[in-house]
Amino acid sequence: MADKAKTAPQAAKKPADAKPAAKKEEKPKAADGVVKKKAVKKLPVVPESWLKISKCKKGQRPNMLLQRRKIRAVRLLRRKQNLLRALNYEKNYLKKERAVVEQARIAKKKGNIYIPAEPKVAFVMRIRGINKVAPKVRKVLQLFRLRQINNGTFIKLNKATKNMLRIAEPYITYGYPTLRSVRHLIYKRGFVKHRHSRIPITDNFVIERKLRGHRLQCVEDMVYHIYTGGACFKKVSNFLWPFKLNTPTGGWRKKNNHYVEGGDFGNREDKINELIQRMV
Repeated sequence: MADKAKTAPQAAKKPADAKPAAKKEEKPKAADGVVKKKAVKKLPVVPESWLKISKCKKGQRPNMLLQRRKIRAVRLLRRKQNLLRALNYEKNYLKKERAVVEQARIAKKKGNIYIPAEPKVAFVMRIRGINKVAPKVRKVLQLFRLRQINNGTFIKLNKATKNMLRIAEPYITYGYPTLRSVRHLIYKRGFVKHRHSRIPITDNFVIERKLRGHRLQCVEDMVYHIYTGGACFKKVSNFLWPFKLNTPTGGWRKKNNHYVEGGDFGNREDKINELIQRMV
């Protein structure tokens, strides 16, 4: 027994620092026994900047909806106000027309003649070019903002403007527009001045953002102040870009002669409305 104990190999002692052998990682197998590969992490399809923007928009969505509702409510309110304003202006126009007719009847009954009040507003149009224009005439045309042929503007009649019309008379034609002509020009050929640009009047907001301080918010406000020569006439007239009209259908008669002599330049009084209809 002693001999066997001696001959038996002694068990090798493991060192204290020795680490246990690492176990081999077993690859996960499917039910069929096929080895599955590890899923590779792919880059996101949508860029990160887009995701941030969409997240920001989602946060702002409640505020945007509230703002849209407010804008819609304001638009509905403005539409109602503009309709009421237009109706009131229409009543004023009819009232003035009836007053003139009534005064004419009273004067006729008493055997008198009724002379209506002088017109307050004139529509001035340039009919001749820039060749051989005197400096004084050029300055008057510049003040009237008539820099091109067939340009037109509304002017308030007073002593100063009447003298200016006389100076530039051979180069212009003018007269007294009716309500229909004023509406026709503003609605069909109306452009406004905004940041030194010529902008068409597509909606009432174009007018409101500029003339809100003067209590003007729609096209009918502009028509009223132009036609009656109201308190805001100067502001509205300067806000309107000079009208660019066509050559009249049928052409001019003779630009070098006065209207009274069968020509074109000078004062046409009420006959300017016929010319406006041919040029718009």
